[in-house]
Amino acid sequence: MRERLYQTMIELTNGKWSSSLIRSFTQSKISKHMIPSYIKYFNISTQDMIQKSNDFTTLHDFFIRKVKEDSRPIDKGTTSIISPVDATIETFGDITEDGLFYVKQKTYTLQDMLGSEKIASSFQNGKYIVLYLSPAEYHRIHSPVDGKILRQYILGEKSYPVNKWGLQFGKQTISGNYRMLTELEMPNEKKCIHIKVGAMFVNSIELTNNSTVWNKGEEVGYFSFGSTVVMLFEADSVEFSSKVHPGKFVRMGENVANML
Repeated sequence: MRERLYQTMIELTNGKWSSSLIRSFTQSKISKHMIPSYIKYFNISTQDMIQKSNDFTTLHDFFIRKVKEDSRPIDKGTTSIISPVDATIETFGDITEDGLFYVKQKTYTLQDMLGSEKIASSFQNGKYIVLYLSPAEYHRIHSPVDGKILRQYILGEKSYPVNKWGLQFGKQTISGNYRMLTELEMPNEKKCIHIKVGAMFVNSIELTNNSTVWNKGEEVGYFSFGSTVVMLFEADSVEFSSKVHPGKFVRMGENVANML
């Protein structure tokens, strides 16, 4: 019953009108006055920001703030895969032989997630990790590994909440949301798919890197609001770090897995 009620309320409030209204406000000069309250409400540290909080002209500019390079050291291990974002590890684990994986007791399929049976077949028996960014986090996205881009494409239209309530009560939240997928060939010649999932209302994922090769740790884009990153790996290609566990907060640049 709670799940049905939640889905109904989200459908009633989630539309082009609401997204447009919120986007217009966050990009307006008047939204600048909300920044101090936003920082206080989310208890955001300003020590690592390049700009001072009163230098931002809009709330949106604050959302996509940059941070000092030395505040996010990149793991230098030759086999390491890093977190591409500041985020909480929602879950991680093995993808089944049938291409299934699980988030908050909900079942997802590779085919729904990737939009292609052919691409999905490459990741059966592989591994996955789901990283959640709250509205308070650093919103810029970085490359998790050195990699050659094999393909990049967009799926989905609308977006639903990707917080713990959205994942628990939403309907196919991750595989149904607007998302941008980047398939990479890693140095071990195995494939990884880096999936940027849009969040409700401010459904925006912007690429800032249009090259055909990504270097570990370099910026590749940003979210305009809190969201989620999912990474999928081929079978026998990686193992997760022993420090990785659900609920752990990781900063961009920290080691989350290692190539085999």
